[in-house]
Amino acid sequence: MKEFKGVIVEESLNDNRIINQLEVISLCISGHENPLERWHLYTVMVSEEEIEKLSECIKDKWYMHFLKDRQIIAIFKGKKFIFNYDDKATWKPAVDYGLSIGIPESQLDFLMH
Repeated sequence: MKEFKGVIVEESLNDNRIINQLEVISLCISGHENPLERWHLYTVMVSEEEIEKLSECIKDKWYMHFLKDRQIIAIFKGKKFIFNYDDKATWKPAVDYGLSIGIPESQLDFLMH
């Protein structure tokens, strides 16, 4: 059941063909003038099984997160963290891991979509 909503940055994937297997709600392309700096942002609805597959396809030093109610699943390459959006203390393992692989703290904000 596709209960989790999230945004996938196409450029974060080792193989972008996985997007063809997902339920895409919308696509937004960032407005940078230089095409090499543009990001392709797919809003998707996914199941927990699809989230597992995505964690195998994500590049190093990237992450994705998906929301269902107030529950967040954050994935990094080969890693998954589940926490409560409203309880910042539960974010710590995911934030600490992100920092350990070089993701800036400012990007580990797990924005609601």
